Amino acid sequence: MKLVLASASPRRRDLLARIGVTPHAIDPADIDEDPKPGELPKPHAGRLASEKAAAVAARHPDALVLAGDTVVAVGRRILPKAEDEQTLRECLALLSGRRHRVFTGIAAIAPDGRKWEKVIETIVAMKRLSAEEIDTYAAMTNEWMGKAGGYGLQGYGEVYVRFIHGSHSNVVGLPLAETRNMLKAAGYDLA
Repeated sequence: MKLVLASASPRRRDLLARIGVTPHAIDPADIDEDPKPGELPKPHAGRLASEKAAAVAARHPDALVLAGDTVVAVGRRILPKAEDEQTLRECLALLSGRRHRVFTGIAAIAPDGRKWEKVIETIVAMKRLSAEEIDTYAAMTNEWMGKAGGYGLQGYGEVYVRFIHGSHSNVVGLPLAETRNMLKAAGYDLA
């Protein structure tokens, strides 16, 4: 069975490689990722993963399609992807000294139309960040570019994390245990 990854994220490809999976194709979904009015973070992550999987499955009817979407939230507030330094600084100031939740929705659609969907939650606590630490992170690396919440746990951003409760790979972008189980349930051949 062919596997199509509905994501351009290099982190998701790297994570899949850790469980011995190499997608046959990469075909990112192009959908509106803005939250709906009043939409909470967990359902938002699940909806985006589901919509991405459906959009790409329509283009690849003979393949198993896997999609994911990661959302960082402080309370009910969904943090944006940091596309510029101002957004990065706003996100880090909000996360400084606090716990936040990372939700990753994963969805798979098989060629016969069967669907699997799940949202995984991880709690992350950031240390209190000084202005100098935020300046350093903004200046020394661009790993934060395009990241939900403005930090990369798989890079230098990890030095600012005090603890994680839950899946580390979920925070990076794809919860491996749950993704592997989903692929197995769909009949994908795993080692």
